[in-house]
Amino acid sequence: MDIRIGNGYDVHALAEGLPMWLCGVRIESATGFVAHSDGDVAIHALCDALLGALALGDIGHLFPDTDPAWKGIDSKILLSKVMDRVRAGGWRVGNVDVTIALQRPKLAPRIAEMRATLAPILGVGADAVSVKATTTERLGFVGRSEGCEVWATVLLLKD
Repeated sequence: MDIRIGNGYDVHALAEGLPMWLCGVRIESATGFVAHSDGDVAIHALCDALLGALALGDIGHLFPDTDPAWKGIDSKILLSKVMDRVRAGGWRVGNVDVTIALQRPKLAPRIAEMRATLAPILGVGADAVSVKATTTERLGFVGRSEGCEVWATVLLLKD
């Protein structure tokens, strides 16, 4: 069996009055992500991890923010397109692990919904999707509520 591991990282600034999407779930918040797409920083990091595992570049290369076709797009669509490439190469997801650093709002009540939203797109059960949330104890740009950063790791398998 062949395996590949990929890591992804993304950051988005926060601003008043914008929607906040994380792992395909709308989060109630006074601030949201500044972005060309819907700004789902968690899905963007996950896309980069999947693409990185297969040496297919990154999300900015595939879906550039200079292309009006991607303006305001639902990031779940981007993830589906990345998964099409993963499957086309004969790969499948073993598991994913996503860590979201955000000072507020608290995400724990929405984690199960995030896992359940990502799982069918990735073609796995929710038990193969880990989503964790943390703060930075008020340190740095995340701690000052200026932005959010996300790390994602994926394991891909080829039978």
